[in-house]
Amino acid sequence: MRDRNPPGALGRPGARGPVALFLLAALLAALLAPGLLGCAGPGLARRHHEAERGWRESASGLARDDADPFPGAARLERTALVEAVLRRNPSIRAARWAWKAALARYPQETSLDDPMLGYGVAPASFGSDVVQDGHRVELSQRIPFPGKLSLRGEIALAEAEAARNDLEAVRLRLAAMASLLFDELWLLERSLAINAEHRALLADFREIAVARYEVGVASQQDPLQAEVEEAHLLHRELSLEAARRVAREQLNLLLHRAPDAALPPLPDAPDPPRAWDAHREALFEEALAASPELRATQARVEGRASAVALARREFLPDFNLVGVYDRIWQERELQPFVGVQMNVPLRISRRRAALAEAEARLAQAESERAGRADEVRFAVASGAERLEEAHHVLRIYELRLLPAARDQVEAARAGFETGRDSFLVLIEAERNLRGVRLGYEQALADLSRRHTELERALGRMPGPRGGTLP
Repeated sequence: MRDRNPPGALGRPGARGPVALFLLAALLAALLAPGLLGCAGPGLARRHHEAERGWRESASGLARDDADPFPGAARLERTALVEAVLRRNPSIRAARWAWKAALARYPQETSLDDPMLGYGVAPASFGSDVVQDGHRVELSQRIPFPGKLSLRGEIALAEAEAARNDLEAVRLRLAAMASLLFDELWLLERSLAINAEHRALLADFREIAVARYEVGVASQQDPLQAEVEEAHLLHRELSLEAARRVAREQLNLLLHRAPDAALPPLPDAPDPPRAWDAHREALFEEALAASPELRATQARVEGRASAVALARREFLPDFNLVGVYDRIWQERELQPFVGVQMNVPLRISRRRAALAEAEARLAQAESERAGRADEVRFAVASGAERLEEAHHVLRIYELRLLPAARDQVEAARAGFETGRDSFLVLIEAERNLRGVRLGYEQALADLSRRHTELERALGRMPGPRGGTLP
């Protein structure tokens, strides 16, 4: 009978079989070093680490849902409202988690596949008196062609950068919505106040008309006309109250609160007008540099460019490093061995189609970037024009319409009391003054809205209306 473990084999002290397997594993570990295989290098890893840190820091501005958004506030200020929306709105949290999900793609894309460990036996060798046990242990690792992992990492980081800018775009959009709703709610409050003042004014006029009717110097039509006008103002008040409730509900929606949650009262006076003294070209440059949507499209262009480079590298083979310990060989020197396998990229049509797809998507992203840049320029140009128009309209109301309408009411009242003018002239003067006052408040709100729209186009968060553009 043959000894199944002859001298010098694995059963012998100092046998080289396990040692050889250990050496093969060590060789594979050395070959898997990123520097030898062209894996994603430290530069990409550093960028990913910095992006992860930025994501963690972005949580510092978020607030709990049950926290009071305006603790101790006597008035609802625009800046405080915008900050509260940015702390509480769930859309910001959703965009932030989308950024996190994009960052989590980087380690997946830059990691090697799991190594494969195989074990096989020759059944006929078990219990045989002729040959020793025959078994085979194999360890292999698939290695992409150098540069592929780095390109995949660049694609993942580009998508993460786009997601980060998408978050900034959501923040900017919600801030602009909050600022515009602030102006709408302020205008509704002022409209209700003016409506109440003119109801009181009409009640005054009605008393004058009744007194003149009782002494026989005016007709019954005059007090009846005053009643009709008061009824119109009452209907107007109900409409304004409903619109104010809706505006408050919209603000609470942005604040992630119950629709009927209480809000602090708004300021009596609007924010002061602000002058923009920068040249149009300077505004264009600022907007193109600061627009988060444009930065997001630029990041996607860079990611698509890396995808094109990766598609070109797919014409090159990948490798498979293999280490084997095979006991089927009788000679100990032949039992361990290492090898390299590679795929043969013969499916050229498939790879050409993948490259054409990547190039088309790059062209699409470049066109989207150009279109977005045009939109940014248009938003800045139209915003500046509308802001200038709003300033002119406000000046007309302040310098001409308001003084003339007030004088007209005073003259009509004096004329009615002395019998020179009819009551209808007084009512028409009151209507005109009411319309002018509402138009003036509308002009103030529109001026603030145009500021918000231009700030949004420039990539700025809405803030106080004082100061000038640097």
